[in-house]
Amino acid sequence: MLSAVRRGSSSLLKAASLSSLSRSALPIASTSLRHNVLGTPAPAPVTLARTYATEIWKNQKVDTEVEAALSRTQNIFKTYKPITPGRRHLKRPLNTHLYKGRPVRFLTIARRRKGGRNSDGHITVRHRGGGHKQRIRTIDFMRKTPGVHDVVRIEYDPGRSAHIALLKNRDPNATGTQKWSYIIATDGMRAGDQVQSFRQGIPDDFIPGFEVPKEEGDSSESASQSLALGILRSMTLKPGNVLPLHLIPPGTVINCISLKPKGPALLVRSAGTFGQVVAHEENGRYVQVRLQSGEVRKVLRDCCATIGKISNPLWKNRSLGKAGRARWLGRRPAVRGVAMNSCDHPHGGGRGKSKSNKHPVSIWGWGTKGTRTRKPGPKGPKNSNKMVVRERPRGKEKRAS
Repeated sequence: MLSAVRRGSSSLLKAASLSSLSRSALPIASTSLRHNVLGTPAPAPVTLARTYATEIWKNQKVDTEVEAALSRTQNIFKTYKPITPGRRHLKRPLNTHLYKGRPVRFLTIARRRKGGRNSDGHITVRHRGGGHKQRIRTIDFMRKTPGVHDVVRIEYDPGRSAHIALLKNRDPNATGTQKWSYIIATDGMRAGDQVQSFRQGIPDDFIPGFEVPKEEGDSSESASQSLALGILRSMTLKPGNVLPLHLIPPGTVINCISLKPKGPALLVRSAGTFGQVVAHEENGRYVQVRLQSGEVRKVLRDCCATIGKISNPLWKNRSLGKAGRARWLGRRPAVRGVAMNSCDHPHGGGRGKSKSNKHPVSIWGWGTKGTRTRKPGPKGPKNSNKMVVRERPRGKEKRAS
């Protein structure tokens, strides 16, 4: 009994000494704390003004040891110990640079699911339903605001395969969506980078001492104009910047391509994809762009595109690991046609697992493997897609490439 009391008293003395040491190590307490200790009433609490997003990212320090260890390792995917059957094959890309907090609230919209049903309640899109609650991130596909924007952080977006970047406008008078915006992040973009949008044109004082040429293919350009063009390309052709296609030289990798001069980005927006400027038509209205599928098509020269490749290129090599994870994403099961009755699918019915020597077709009867269902370009109907210069490779041509 006496030994227990001694042990208790020694623990109390240790706690008291630690508390006194911590108080001596800390700086002088605030006035409100001292008033409370002295018994005088503390002043009223100061209310903090609410901001759109915190600026803690400026004070964050990168753990160099962790970065060095990750750079030395050969593993680019995160795998798990097979403690359950669902975790045995689970494989995710390693993205240590992603922000672990929540998104900016006023830049999101609640997603309302309909389970693939139309206004009459009929299922028009199969294999959809359920899933975890999500909030849609409002992405700025126009990029109309000029000036320098700082990349605050890179975030995960549940509604798309690519990562997104939170931008902050340097204009002190900007508020709301003019100050904070989301864009699709390019490959290699990190917090602290700077991006610009030249959709409204190149500023007159962007290159001091030189006049920026308005037309790249002008035959009467002088030596100073060619020098200005070289300086312009070195200052503007950076990943994440937005430029009109007539200012992008051939061979440049691009993404988020618009099809109208004043329209949003429509093409090349999924993870790991990229397009490429092939050629500029001489004295023409169009620029030839190679898309991810291999198709080469013409786009108006005044349309805009973003420099670089879309982020998260390892997304296509991931493995969900189990069927339940697909249900979390809102994907319902897909039943094989040969397992159905003949009234439900052209492959259904019969004795055994057989589709009766038929070509693979969908539930509506059109071909699904190898059958041409769209005829764009010169081989298709008249003016079906007159902007296609070369169709995407198919069959032997695709396998050879």
